[in-house]
Amino acid sequence: MKIGELARRSGLSAHTLRYYERIGLLPYADRNASGQRDYDAAILDRIGFLHRLKTTGMPIREMLQYAALMAGGETTLPDRRRLLEQHRERVRAHVDEMQACLLVLDAKIAGYGDTEARTKNDDANSRNRKRPAHSVGGRAH
Repeated sequence: MKIGELARRSGLSAHTLRYYERIGLLPYADRNASGQRDYDAAILDRIGFLHRLKTTGMPIREMLQYAALMAGGETTLPDRRRLLEQHRERVRAHVDEMQACLLVLDAKIAGYGDTEARTKNDDANSRNRKRPAHSVGGRAH
């Protein structure tokens, strides 16, 4: 597939795809007879995986390290696994931190709901309360 179609299907710009190829995140594409890039559809899986690594906060230097290991073939499988396991631990720690933050946000939001409910109840109670009339000079105050 041409770079325009790959850009459309991957959600990345053609510029980003060329950049990823230039720095080594993606392998160089084959070229057709007219010299245009011609990508195999399998590259979409690799791009999808790169997207996951990026989304989970893997630094580009580690993404490049992983790509270099992939280019090294089967003998690099233990190193690739180790790199991904280390990243997974960082992702888990981040998820735990985000979960703790979410609990704080939930508590804060619930607190606002409690305050709103108390305010409505207080307003309703004050409207329903009858105030004693005091006479001063014949007028109720």
